[in-house]
Amino acid sequence: MPLDLVQTIANVCDRVSAACAAGARDPQDVRLLLATKTQPADLVRRAVAAAQGLDLRTTGRGARVLVGENRVQELTAKAPDLADLRLEAHLIGPLQSNKVNHALRALALHGSACVESVDSWELARRLSDRAVAGATASPLDVFLQVNVSGEPTKSGVSPQAASDLAVAVGGLAGLRLRGFMTIGANSADRGLVRAGFDTLREVRDTVVSSGAVGTSDAVELSMGMSRDLEEAVLAGATIVRVGTAVFGTRPPLG
Repeated sequence: MPLDLVQTIANVCDRVSAACAAGARDPQDVRLLLATKTQPADLVRRAVAAAQGLDLRTTGRGARVLVGENRVQELTAKAPDLADLRLEAHLIGPLQSNKVNHALRALALHGSACVESVDSWELARRLSDRAVAGATASPLDVFLQVNVSGEPTKSGVSPQAASDLAVAVGGLAGLRLRGFMTIGANSADRGLVRAGFDTLREVRDTVVSSGAVGTSDAVELSMGMSRDLEEAVLAGATIVRVGTAVFGTRPPLG
């Protein structure tokens, strides 16, 4: 059966709206990021069109849908085919220093770009240097990735070190610290998952209230995926990253 992207995206939007209602939030404060890992460019285009059409019908404003790639290789391969859409493209997976140039060249093809997976001073400095040198639009938007669960399989700086690193990153030329990202705990305990998201919000609030240079714009919270977006929205997510709930089970990598 053909994938009904309008229906799957509508289902996700309904989940977000219900969570917002439970948390006394405005659904328009939460944006949908299509996590397009392993999905071909033509399917991504269809999903974007479906999301834009739904948003136009429900709000009359047009979509604020984002697209996100986990792997630099996929980002590089798809960017030329999606560049005409002028979307806001996010890199949401790990970024090695030796792939910074490849990532920034691909991101520069989109209307605007963001690296959500900054988790070290060294990576932030590398991105800063390349942004200042003109490798992408300056300033380059970045998020600090925080490992709120402490799971060794997840990337990100610890919550205890996050505030100091965020303040340091906020002072780098060529970058705009826009917010924080995390991956929820891999647990069936919804309370534990929610606690991790609450921790990220607390990190954000501490940094934004610090008054440090370059931190006043760091208000975004990218957290919550297909399995746990409700907990994330209740904790204050402004971006939810959804893949399988829209596209179904991912095909194997070729």
